[in-house]
Amino acid sequence: DRLGLVGHNGAGKSTLLRVMAGIYEPMGGRVRIEGRIAPIFDLGFGMEPHCNGWDNMLLRGISLGLSRDQIRERMDEIAAVSELGEFLDMPLRTYSSGMAARLSFAISTSITADILLIDEGIGAGDAAFLEKARQRTDKLVRNAGLLVFASHSDTLVQQWCTQVLWLEHGKPRMLGKVEEVLDAYRSATVAKP
Repeated sequence: DRLGLVGHNGAGKSTLLRVMAGIYEPMGGRVRIEGRIAPIFDLGFGMEPHCNGWDNMLLRGISLGLSRDQIRERMDEIAAVSELGEFLDMPLRTYSSGMAARLSFAISTSITADILLIDEGIGAGDAAFLEKARQRTDKLVRNAGLLVFASHSDTLVQQWCTQVLWLEHGKPRMLGKVEEVLDAYRSATVAKP
């Protein structure tokens, strides 16, 4: 299935993704995950500023559940997607925020996952790279068994999702078909002063 998460800033979308990824413990109840998760958020997680790009590929890959051998097999592809060239030999602390985001995005999207968790809030660089990132993400979404996608973009939710969960103050307000929930959410948002 493909689940979109909508709601105002602070509604709990990113928090829910972090609970699903095992980063946060739930305050009540429990979470049971069956399958490999690929989280596409928290771009700094598993990255070390004093290590170069190649070493950060290993570190982030391991933090995402891959073995050293699995990461090493993907390094050339990750380097090509990141488009960082000789900067991969330099420490991460010398990268711009966009360059660091490119590297992290390239690593995260090299993983084949059963469950893909995406927070739309990630930014990965200039317009040309953003188009490349969109195409790569589209492919990941098509290949994932499950998708949970937090977004403020109706267009992406309509394109990628089959259901939508509207969150408000950390609680579910409505779950249902994409257009039905988006219409209700838009109506409630427009009605507020």
